[in-house]
Amino acid sequence: MNNKKRKILLALFIILAAVSFSAVKVYAEPQNIPVPKINFSVDGSSKPADYVSNIKLLILLTILTLLPSFIIMMTSFTRIIVTFSFLKGAMGTQQSIPNQVLIGLALFLTIFIMTPVYNEINEKALKPFMNNEINQEQASEYASKPLREFMLKQTRQKDLKLFVELSKLEEDKVTKEDIPLYVVVPAFAISELKTAFQIGFLIYIPFLIIDLVVASVLMSMGMFMLPPVLISLPFKLLLFVMVDGWYLLVKSLIASFT
Repeated sequence: MNNKKRKILLALFIILAAVSFSAVKVYAEPQNIPVPKINFSVDGSSKPADYVSNIKLLILLTILTLLPSFIIMMTSFTRIIVTFSFLKGAMGTQQSIPNQVLIGLALFLTIFIMTPVYNEINEKALKPFMNNEINQEQASEYASKPLREFMLKQTRQKDLKLFVELSKLEEDKVTKEDIPLYVVVPAFAISELKTAFQIGFLIYIPFLIIDLVVASVLMSMGMFMLPPVLISLPFKLLLFVMVDGWYLLVKSLIASFT
């Protein structure tokens, strides 16, 4: 045993010596690789138009950073993902259904629902703007109109009136065609949340009944130490599969927008 230990120690010593005396160069950054430079300087501009173009570029980059918020708050994504969260909680499958799967499904359902709106924006705003048929202001106006119409269809009048009053706009002069988006978006958001909570309440009812029945049976049998969730989960899954729950839920969500 001692000879084996000596051999192992000798081998480790030789390896450490080889590593310590070997010449290894470590570079903090890649060498001889050209790195592109991005310049937002306006010092060399000689015309006011040059300043305007650079400012527009900065504004565009700022808008791109806010694009996820626009997707969440101005589309059907909020209602869908909140409904999926209620379903996950009602079934008690917090760990069984990954959040990535639900978010991915919600995104593709959002794309499916918003495709007609995108097609209208593409035909009336994007293509004419790319072909230099309209200017930027007209493109923004034409692009906001389909979005405004979509959100107003799903917005409750009570919520819309609340933000119109808080923004101090004159109700007599504001119409659905020219109401500002900064008023429509928050009203649409809280309307979507209320609709999602109503759907979530309806989803909870059958699963809550199963929990009550299982808990009553366990108490009547004297099994106080057995968690009711452990017994009710298979029955919830069986009920959801038998009624084809995903089909009914997705169909109801899409129908609620169309």
